[in-house]
Amino acid sequence: MSRYRGPRFKIIRRLGTLPGLTRRGPKHWQFPFTKKSQYRIRLEEKQKLCFHYGLTERQLLRYVQIAGKGKGSRGQVLLQLLEMRLDNTLFRLGMASTIRGARQLVNHRHILVNGRTVDIPSYRCKPRDIITAKDNQRSKRLIQNSLSDRKKKNLLRVPRHFQVPRHLHLIMDRLQYKGLVNQIIDRKWIGLRIKELLVVEYYSRQT
Repeated sequence: MSRYRGPRFKIIRRLGTLPGLTRRGPKHWQFPFTKKSQYRIRLEEKQKLCFHYGLTERQLLRYVQIAGKGKGSRGQVLLQLLEMRLDNTLFRLGMASTIRGARQLVNHRHILVNGRTVDIPSYRCKPRDIITAKDNQRSKRLIQNSLSDRKKKNLLRVPRHFQVPRHLHLIMDRLQYKGLVNQIIDRKWIGLRIKELLVVEYYSRQT
């Protein structure tokens, strides 16, 4: 599966809320309930990861393989790898309204990590990384617009996936917007409703 660029509402009607794909939820116009096979249930959980994080099938498979070599639960390691990507980190900080928007910021070289330009969305953020906008008016304005939009929506009243998670810290002042990575994300602060074990099982049955 290549990276999806089609209508987003069609996807969230079928799979539910995917904050990385779009800030809108399915509300009352989801598809009616139908009994699903075990294969379809696992397939849809896998698709949630692809659409939410904006990954191709090959990229997600690679992350699953890397997670299998890590310590701890394979599913939780997989989610940590995805959540610590630079594009997702920008999204969770509120510097971009979607992960797709965050990827564009990175690709267009608007973002610095520890003072150096990083144009690779899959860059894996680490504790003590400092993420800032490039020191020019356009880069700062793009991030300011996204942060202002979140502030207007009053973060105390929106779902957890639109709040800055505890492993990150956002500093805002008139001169600079700075994101700090404090630690690897904890499972309870993952920004997506997902049953990661089913994703692992999906790939285990494919091999």
